[in-house]
Parts: sequence; structure tokens; C-alpha cells
Amino acid sequence: MSKWVYSFGKEHNEGDASMRNLLGGKGCNLAEMASLGLPVPPGFTITTEVCTAFYENDRQYPSELKAQIEEALGRIEAQMGAKFGDVDNPLLVSVRSGARVSMPGMMDTVLNLGLNDETVKGLETQSGDARFAWDSYRRFIQMYGDVVLGVDHHEFEDVIDRYKREEDLTQDTDIPAEGWQDIVKEYKDVVERETGKAFPSDPAEQLWGAVGAVFGSWMAPRAITYRKINEIPENWGTAVNVQSMVFGNMGDDCATGVAFTRDPATGENYFYGEYLINAQGEDVVAGIRTPQSLTKFGREKEGSDLPSMEEAMPKVFKQLDAVRLKLEKHYKDMQDLEFTVQKGTLFMLQTRSGKRTAKAALKVAVDMVEEDLITQEEALLRVDPQSLDQLLHPTLDPKADKDVLTKGLPASPGAACGKVVFTSEDAEHQAHAGEKVILCRQETSPEDIAGMHAAAGILTSRGGMTSHAAVVARGMGTCCVAGAGELHIDVKGKVIRIGEREIQEGEILTIDGSSGEVMFGEVATIQPELSGDFGTLMAWADERRRMAVRTNAETPLDAKTAREFGAEGIGLCRTEHMFFDAERIQNVREMIFAKSESERRAALDKLLPEQRGDFASLFEIMAGLPVTVRLLDPPLHEFLPHEQEDIDGFARAAGISHDTVRQRLNELHEANPMLGHRGCRLGITYPEIYEMQARAIFEGALEAAVKTGETVVPEIMIPPGRCSEGVGNSSREG
Repeated sequence: MSKWVYSFGKEHNEGDASMRNLLGGKGCNLAEMASLGLPVPPGFTITTEVCTAFYENDRQYPSELKAQIEEALGRIEAQMGAKFGDVDNPLLVSVRSGARVSMPGMMDTVLNLGLNDETVKGLETQSGDARFAWDSYRRFIQMYGDVVLGVDHHEFEDVIDRYKREEDLTQDTDIPAEGWQDIVKEYKDVVERETGKAFPSDPAEQLWGAVGAVFGSWMAPRAITYRKINEIPENWGTAVNVQSMVFGNMGDDCATGVAFTRDPATGENYFYGEYLINAQGEDVVAGIRTPQSLTKFGREKEGSDLPSMEEAMPKVFKQLDAVRLKLEKHYKDMQDLEFTVQKGTLFMLQTRSGKRTAKAALKVAVDMVEEDLITQEEALLRVDPQSLDQLLHPTLDPKADKDVLTKGLPASPGAACGKVVFTSEDAEHQAHAGEKVILCRQETSPEDIAGMHAAAGILTSRGGMTSHAAVVARGMGTCCVAGAGELHIDVKGKVIRIGEREIQEGEILTIDGSSGEVMFGEVATIQPELSGDFGTLMAWADERRRMAVRTNAETPLDAKTAREFGAEGIGLCRTEHMFFDAERIQNVREMIFAKSESERRAALDKLLPEQRGDFASLFEIMAGLPVTVRLLDPPLHEFLPHEQEDIDGFARAAGISHDTVRQRLNELHEANPMLGHRGCRLGITYPEIYEMQARAIFEGALEAAVKTGETVVPEIMIPPGRCSEGVGNSSREG
């Protein structure tokens, strides 16, 4: 018989960290923490293989699954001294997803499962707190209604907002037990109105509904989009984790939070995170309440007056800090933690490798080598090469004028400038049209993933450093400012208000994900300097690499940047890219329109000094390293004007009639440029073009050699006479 369910906990633990593919990231790490003796509420994991079988068998579960779940549930009941569905002593559970790789916000979660009109009274008796019991019940209906039954969460929020207005209350925490009882009744009415069925009261039915919703969320559009962006195979599936509930919302000696063992934005080695007193975990990441810093250092760094956990709960914080150090030493990597404090007792709900920016990844890797946690080889493998692209992001010029509207939390570093948009769909549409956009939301949700990926930057008015917007933006390497609370972002009205100022859709904003500043208009930027930890890591890589890497570059800026990254020469300098400059293209067009060799040479003579200067700069920057220059290889029509305004301007400057320009455009138009007048065919027809380029290369080489004293190594590539794409030698250079 196949084993589909694995228990975890102090008294019965069947998994460990090596079983990630089977138990998913969350499940294997819960089992691993339990094996380390950490306070993990008991539970069980339904394996990823069940998800695969579910979709391969027309959404039918394996026949043995029901019995195995009942057996595992019995183990939880024994350890917790409570019974699932019991009206006097009810066991409540959470149901969470857990793929083998982290997919923050993509999958579904249900808390407080097992509550109904009878068991809520048992919870009230157990806790001695009616308000807590009914608050937990309404949370369950709201999450289950949204995740499992498909009721829009705004339907539930409208009920609470209306109640608070009628009772003149500000915070959810101000609502008394009687208020939550009224809200629960309205919630159930909402469910029946929206679904046509009563809210399920049978805990067993609730459990199977939640399990099915987690497996169903694996194929939700937002999860499919996330997998495509991050190249996660569909057949990996997700596990489901069922865990006994612990409560951070039972009073002021309770709390919940999210933490990182180091700063995920900078890599600094201090305990970084947020918590809320008298709250459940979803409150922290959803941005419903403003979270507080874990440490006094973090509070002061963020300029907050709200007490840190270190100050408000010193005893529990000390325990949590010890867990942080133990987990980081055990996993030898920065960890992302979730925890709950119930009546002064700490419980660990998750640990996983923390998502981080490229800058943080570099610092963490280098620091952990210095701390003897990992080797240099392990450090090199820790840093995703593609993530280094984040280091090329511009930063704001400190000398530039800035019209600062407000300041939020610096959630993901870098600077971004773009047009204001308010929906994920608009962000996608405008980005695909070539526009840079800033996606502005009260808070982002998993449904926004495609627009977040398309946007140059993300701005939210609510949420903290561990909110959905912050975590996802850091993973994407996208600039993000979160929790800019002074901004009123009106999505329906498509306007942002701050005081008496209004920013309309389409106007320009600049955001600084390193400082949290939000500025009106475009602010000048500067390129980053690549040194420090980057230089250290690259030095380690240089000691171990077995190949040399050249760059593609045609401009001094590209060449200089490549050298800073350690490129050992230029492997391809595409000279046609040098001619698109506005000051040069007129001469190129005159060369194309020339009716005789003498007219062509006259135009080429104007280009020679520019080309010579280009090559001299490249050779000087490369300082004796080889530079491969490919001679002109364009479809000629790409250089010609096509818009009427451009045609008029060229004709006037060149002294050519409009009819002549139009005729030449028609003659040079190519339906298949791979068969057109390009490559070495162009050089054979007009050898004076390559003659000019060769002269510019050699004279530029001499100029650079004299200036630098280095031996210049030019390599000249003659472009091929192309056949058609993918045929013959079409992909080879001659």
C-alpha cells in the first residue's frame, strides 16, 4: 500500500529536510524543526504525489488516502488532548499548501478549520474569551468562503466595514464578542446568497473541502503564471499540510509574526522581521494592520515609535532569537520564519530559505564564508547568476532635484520611474507596448502577479516589509515601496491623493526602493558601482573558472561595464549598432542614397572619424584584450526613414526630392532580410564601405596603442552571405 500521509511533531515524526520533493518545502522543514526539538505544533503532510495522482485521475483521490488522514488526525488529537469536531473540547487545524519550492502568496491557506455553531462555544469555554472564539469563527468563514467556496473576500470586508461605521469603531480589535456574533451570522448569509448553499458545519466536510482547494490552487491562473515566470515544472505538484492551530489572537500576551534571520534586502546580519500583538498570521502579510519591528535596532532604523517585540515581549523574543541562530547554523543559510506566540508560549510554524535581493545574496554568501558556516565553493553556488542583473539597476542621483510626495517602507531596492497604472491588466498592456509603468495598489494580492512582473516598480499604501508586495518584488528583483500610508490610492477613480495633491493615471512617478521615497515626475539616476562583496565573490569565481568570457559591446559604456564584471575582451562588436546615433544616421542614409562611388566615399569620409574614435575607445578600455569587430551587416532599409516627418527632414538635409526618397525606399524594402542585400554581399557590391571600416579599425588600434602602451588585439569578422534562417551557414560568421 502506498504511503500518502506523513506525520510530524515532537512525539511522532516521519519526515526530514531530505524529503522536500515528497513533502514539499513547508512539510519537510516542519518535520526537520520537530526533529531539532523546536516547538512545532503537531500535524501531518499529504504528499505531492497525491497532487500528481489527483490531476492524473480526473481529480480523484487515491483510495487509501481517507484512512491514512483519519489515522494521522487521531495522532494530533492524542498529542493535543482535544478531538476534531468535539463540541466541548474541539481540535482546530490549519490547512496550508507547500510546494517543493517557495511560491509566496500563490497557493491557498485556511485557518481555524473545525469551527461551527457548536464547537465555537467549546472554544469559548476553553479559552475563557468569547470575543476571541467568535473572532476566530468569523476568520474561518471568511477564509473558507473565499478559498474553498469562491466568495469574493470584499463581500466579507463590506460587512465588517459597515458594522464599524454603524458602531463608530476604528479597528477590528475594537469589535466586541457580540459584534462578531452578528458578523458571523451575516457572513453565513453572504455565503448562502453567493453560493446558493449553507456554510458547511461538518468539520470532516470542511477538511476535505480545504484539502481540495489547496490542490485546486495548484492550477489557479496566478499559480500557473508564477510557475511560468520562475520555470517551475507543473508535474511537481504541491503538498498539503494539516496542523493543529495555535492562536496569536487570544489577547495581549499573544502575537504572530514573520522574520528573516538576516535582512533580505541588504544582507545585514541582524534579526529582521515584523510582528503583531493579538493577531493571526494573515494579518501580518495582508497589510490590514501596521506591523511592528521585532528588534529595537530595526524599530529605530525604520523610524517607528511602536514598541518592538524585543521591548514588549523580552522573554519570548530571547527564545525566538535562539531559534533563529539554531536554524541558520543548522541549514547554513538565511531563513524565513513564521511564528506564533500563544499565552506567552512560542510556536514555530515555518522555516525556509529566505528570498533575497542580489545585493543581499552576495553579502550573505560572503559573510557566511567569513563566519565559517559555508565554503567559498558553496558561496559561489548560492548566488543565482541571473539575479546579478539586479546589481545593474540604476539608483537615484543624490544631486538631482526631487519632489518628494511621501515616504513608505524600502521593500525592494533600486529606483524605478514610470507612468502610474492601477491594475495588473493595465500594467501588462502598457509594458508590452514599451511603456515603463509603476503599479500602484492599496496592497497587492496573488492575482496581481502578472502585472507585478511587467511593472518597472511597485507602490502600495498598505503592508509591511514582509507583505505580499515586498516578498514577491524582492524575489523578482523589482523595485518596491510598500506601506506608503499617506497615499490614498483610488483604483476605481484612477487617482492617487496625498493631502490636496492628486496624481492621475498616466502621470510619472519615481520610487526609490532603497529609501522608501515616492517622488512626482522623473528623477535622474546613476549607474551602480560594482565592488565590495561582488568583487570578492568574482575573485573566488576567477580562481575556479575554466573558461574565459567575452562580452557583446559596441559602446564605451557597455565595454566599461563588461570590464567591471570581468569580461576578457569583446567577442562581438556589431558595427551596424554604431550607426544609429542621431548625429550619424544622416551620413549613413546619404551613403545608401549615393548614385556613384564618389558620392558614397564622400559620405563615408564623414563617418570615418566617428568610427575611428569608437574603435580607439573600445581598444583603450579593453587594454590589450582581444576585440572582435564584425563589419557592417544590416538590412539597409533599417537605416532609412519611414515616418513622413523623418522622410521630410532627411530629404531637406540631403537635398534630395521626396519622390527620389520614396523610390529608393521601395527598392530597398526586403520581405526576407536573410536573403537581402546584406552581409558580405554588401561589401562585395560596395567595397569602399569595408575599406573605410578596416581603416578606422587599424587607425583606432594605433591610436589606442600609443595612448595606453598596450598591445592592441583587433580581430576582424567578415559577416557571411546568409541563406535563410537555420539553413546552411546562416548562423555562422565568416
